[in-house]
Order: sequence, then structure tokens, then C-alpha cells
Amino acid sequence: MSVLSTNQEYEAALAVLLRRVDFERAAAVGYNEREFKLDRMHELLAHLGHPERQLPVVHITGTKGKGSTAAMVASILTAAGYRTGLFSSPHLHRIEERFSIDGQNCPQAEFIALVERLQPVVERMDTEAAAHGPGEMGPTYFELTTALAWLHFVAHRADVAVMEVGMGGRLDSTNVCLPVVSVITNVSLDHTKQLGATVEAIAEEKAGIVKPGVPVVSGVGPRALAAVEAATRRCGSRWVQAGREFRVTYHPPRDASKSHGMGTIDVDYLAPGREHRWAAVELHLLGRHQAENAALALAVVQELRRQDWQISDTALRHGLATVNWPARVEVLRRHPAVVIDAAHNVAAVEALVATLEESLPARRRVLLLAATKDKDVVGMLQVLLPRFDRVIVTRYQTNPRGVPVEELATLAQQLSDKPIETADDPATAWELANEGLGKDDLLCVTGSFFIAAEIRQLATSGDAKD
Repeated sequence: MSVLSTNQEYEAALAVLLRRVDFERAAAVGYNEREFKLDRMHELLAHLGHPERQLPVVHITGTKGKGSTAAMVASILTAAGYRTGLFSSPHLHRIEERFSIDGQNCPQAEFIALVERLQPVVERMDTEAAAHGPGEMGPTYFELTTALAWLHFVAHRADVAVMEVGMGGRLDSTNVCLPVVSVITNVSLDHTKQLGATVEAIAEEKAGIVKPGVPVVSGVGPRALAAVEAATRRCGSRWVQAGREFRVTYHPPRDASKSHGMGTIDVDYLAPGREHRWAAVELHLLGRHQAENAALALAVVQELRRQDWQISDTALRHGLATVNWPARVEVLRRHPAVVIDAAHNVAAVEALVATLEESLPARRRVLLLAATKDKDVVGMLQVLLPRFDRVIVTRYQTNPRGVPVEELATLAQQLSDKPIETADDPATAWELANEGLGKDDLLCVTGSFFIAAEIRQLATSGDAKD
């Protein structure tokens, strides 16, 4: 088969998915049983032979950190010798990143074959939906990518799947599995138009992944505790909570731009009968928030050990020390320091600036920012602007939800006396940011997963300006 025909087949397979309703690219939509139908996901998987029932699952939700925690758990399981599938979203550069096995993305040829397998099922469901009336629709983009992940994992005889929730939990397309462990990393304000205007309301949606008798590992704060407790009581599930059953102490690097080490953690696991202590565990992801995510991953390991999974401390340490998870306070370059982070809500940018101040010492700092409509952009700007000496705003190109450049600049100018520079596109913004950047300066790219992906691609390409 020629390269040309393979590329054509790949583009055709992508087109099959991109024609679907895609809530990642849509403006704010309701998070309700009309748009997010678990019965539609159940039907899709039934047509495919229920791949979600053919392997154990670790199911992970949360407002931030769920992707990092999922990657850490998957890396540990792989290090322990388990063939491990990881489903995460969104992707940085290619859709195949969403479904990986032991750190290897789904091969392009297999992606094409899996989409071809889905097509007749989708056509049948579309026809049935149309027959029921205009309010019904066939499978969505995210539902299909979730199904692709399970098909890929089963085809390769994975021992376990680590599944990251897309949004919320209760109505998410991943919430059709019966996991061996459920994880809620934390809860803060994000997707408020879909999930609720308060932490308490959002926590109820996140706690919708709790299943009868399935242990729950949680890192939620005080305002979300009641929702998690109610769900675990209702389901009769053991609940392991950060700060109660396990505690973490973080030892950050003094200067992450001069060291390849990203800090270490000590974790005390205090659950009666399962007490354990890990000391000086090396991390490969930077920041106090990542230390908390790593502690959650260790608590998940303890729950799996309860179920007779064979995971040594050596595997645990190796998994955390080698996990690859780009665009999460990623130090892409060191002189000058270039940090790329996918933070897109207030809690996430707070974690980002805390990490910069803790592990990338004071120097001239440049911010390259793009943001997404329907996010708390003002709240993010209030956190970011005081921490940077120079600010450049732009709009990402790969998703229509970006805040227009002039609108973002106006918001920033209303909150700060410093000049706000503008660039119409990420490539121009990248060139502008690099102008006059000294070897001891720091350039931070953040505000959205999409700007992180676009700038990262520019920064790592051969044509990018050094």
C-alpha cells in the first residue's frame, strides 16, 4: 500500500469521527440525559460485543490532575508487568494518543481498521436515531473514541485499562464500566455551565462514577467531601481519602531548569492493616500538585494490592520516575527556560504559578496566553498577570472555542497596568515571545490545552525559532 493511499485512508477515518457531534469543539452545552446518554453508549458497545466487560478498569475523574494521575497509574502497572491500556483526552497532536498501550500510541493502520469496524454500527444507530425524531442523535465523537479505546485494548489483550473521564462523571461515556478502583482526584470550579455553579454540585457529578462495592480513592477538598461520602455510603464502597488514609510530603527541586530531577515525595499510607511508607520516591512530573497526584496513584496501587495485584515497590518507583505526560508544567527547554502547561481553569493556573515560584527561581518571566470561551478567563488572568513581566496573548487555531485576541487583550488590560502584546496566531506569538528572550529568562505558555499543543508543536519542530 502506498504512503499516499495510507494517508488518504487515515484522513477518511478521521473524517468519520470529525463529522460527529463533538462537545470538545462546541460552545457550552447542557450536561443532561438528552445529549449525554449512557444508554446510547451501552447500545454502541453491545453492537461491538461489549469490549468494556472484557478487562478490568481503573476509572479516574476529577477537575484537574485526572490525566496525570491516570498516566502515573498506567506507568506503574506497565512497570509491574501488566499490559496496560490508557485512555485519555484531549490529545496533543494526534488522535491515536488517546488510546495507548504500555506508552505506545495506537498504530495508524490499526486506527484506520478500528474506525472501519465502527462505521456500519454508527450508520445503523444514526438510522435508528433519525427514526425516533429530531431530538435523537447517533453516537458522538467522544463516545466513538471511548469505544475505539476499548476495542484497541481488547484486540491487544491488555490486562487492564486505565480510563480517564472526559467531563463530569455521572453521564460520561466511560461510566459504563464496572471498575476495580474508582478515583476522584479533586473538585474545583470548571465546566460550570455543564456541571453546576458550585464545588458541591460539581462533586455530585464527579461522584457519579462510584459503583456498588468498588473502592474509591479520593483527593478532594473539604467542600467536596460530603458528595463523595454520600456516594460511597450509598454504594457500600470503601473510601480512601487523602489527608486521612494517606499523606504526602513533597521535596521540590531547587531549580528545575538546572536539574533533570523533578523532586521526590514521601508517602505514608495509614489505612489499618495496610500501613506502608514510601520514602524519597522520585518524580518525573514537576509541582506540588503532581506530588499529590502521585500519592493518589500510590493509594490506587495499595487498593490493587488488596485485590492481589502483584505490584512491587520497585515497579512503583520506576513507573513514577519514567512516566511521560507532556504539557503538564513541562520544561521543554532550559536556557532560556520554556515551560508549557495545559492549565485552563483557576485552580490549574494557581498550581502552575506556585510551581514556577517554587521550582523555577525568580528571573524575567514572559507569558504567552490563549484561553477558551466559557472558562473563568478573568479569574485566570487575575492569578497570572501579577507573576509575569511581559504578556503576549493570542488565539489557538485548532478549535473554534478560543477567545478572540482583542477580547482577551482587553480583559487583560482592564486587570493590569503593564502593556499587553497581541499576536493573531500562535506561530506569530511564538516568534514574538522569543524576541529578546535572555538565557536566564523564562517563557511560560498556558491557558488552554489547545495553545499548549500548538506551541509545543512549533517549539519541537525543526523550523521553530530557538
